[in-house]
Amino acid sequence: MSLKFWRYHALGNDYLVMDREALLGHDFRAASVRICDRHFGVGSDGILVNEGSSGRDLFSLRIVNPDGSEAEKSGNGLRIFARFLFDQGLVTHAPFRVITAGGEVVCRVMPTGSSVQVDMGGVSFLSSEIPVCGDRREVIREELEIGGQRILFCAATVGNPHCVVLDAEGIPEEAKRLGPLLEVHPLFPNRTNVQFLRVVDRATIKIEIWERGAGYTLASGSSASASAAVAHRLGLVDEAVRVVMPGGALDIEISPEYKIRITGPVTRVAEGVIDPECLES
Repeated sequence: MSLKFWRYHALGNDYLVMDREALLGHDFRAASVRICDRHFGVGSDGILVNEGSSGRDLFSLRIVNPDGSEAEKSGNGLRIFARFLFDQGLVTHAPFRVITAGGEVVCRVMPTGSSVQVDMGGVSFLSSEIPVCGDRREVIREELEIGGQRILFCAATVGNPHCVVLDAEGIPEEAKRLGPLLEVHPLFPNRTNVQFLRVVDRATIKIEIWERGAGYTLASGSSASASAAVAHRLGLVDEAVRVVMPGGALDIEISPEYKIRITGPVTRVAEGVIDPECLES
């Protein structure tokens, strides 16, 4: 049986949406790796598995990385999934909820349909919640020797782990060189997403991104959320922050309790079917 998919991108961060039933009977990890491969499969930054609904306004989402691992939460993935539900007529412009492994979020599709807002939940800087090894503490302005240089970083979780490198050069080469090393550093027992942060002004930051399980990435909603929260925690930006990434910009709002709301575009690209032959060894 062919596997139906819908392709969307959020600022160049592209995902395939697939129903859970389409992947039944396949080795889930192996199938995900092959499907996401840009030479041997369809190619994507991940798969969003629609796990179904529990009523009109409650849906379940499983987020799979190109290496077959699973992500707890994805800001861009959630916005894409929300747009998919809207396009399928399963939701309207009214707020609805999506359950992920990293917690429940609230989504809103804007009247145009092409812009989506997600309440990502709260940010924590506590090592025990991220997690980061060592004594329980807020992981703020810590030093680490990596790749022959000493970096200054903060760590945070928005339902998935992030390492935000401060005073970064802000170039892709930096993310591609240090990102793979930081992702698997023993300090982060669940691996980590990595952001390289430059503060432009009190309303704007720029980041380069190395995404856990996916590699160098043009945009990431959870990375934008974590980076904005870190910059705000350090007193470098205000409550409303535009996060500029290689693929484009997201708008982030930070509440006094460090709850995050992200707003940005989603683009529908294509839909199609994957032939079972693609998944053969």
